[in-house]
Amino acid sequence: MSEKERALAARTVLQQCLRARLQVRPAGERSEAEFVQMDRGTVLYICFKGATDDILPKMASTLLNLRLCEADSGKLSSLLELPGSLLIVPQATLGGEAKGRAVQYHTDISKEDGLRLHSAFVSLREQEAAKAGPTVRHGSYGNRQVLSLDTNGPFTHPMEF
Repeated sequence: MSEKERALAARTVLQQCLRARLQVRPAGERSEAEFVQMDRGTVLYICFKGATDDILPKMASTLLNLRLCEADSGKLSSLLELPGSLLIVPQATLGGEAKGRAVQYHTDISKEDGLRLHSAFVSLREQEAAKAGPTVRHGSYGNRQVLSLDTNGPFTHPMEF
């Protein structure tokens, strides 16, 4: 494992979108699948690697203030500067490393720590977003992420913390 990978706390990908729909609970024998939806905004895919609670405020601030969203004027703005929503999608596969023809996830954080960090991160994002106005939606940690997404261009940006 490289020195950079040892120090890596989290890996994220931001994707601007026009609409998104995420399944948060699969259908059961007696229940239909449940979804969260949003219109214009940003989808945040997140994978915790060696993260601890102290990195969460920096991540939240950086990601909310990144100028990735295209305003009606064509100018790039942050999610805080636009009317828009945020959809947080836990994505453990972002932590994978190619080994030959397979992908391994040995360096991902434990499921228990990942769930705790995901919950804390969502809570922090909801608190910060409530001050500025964007609506925050999120997927369920540990579920298969079934996502439908409409975009208006390749406004995608990976980030590592």
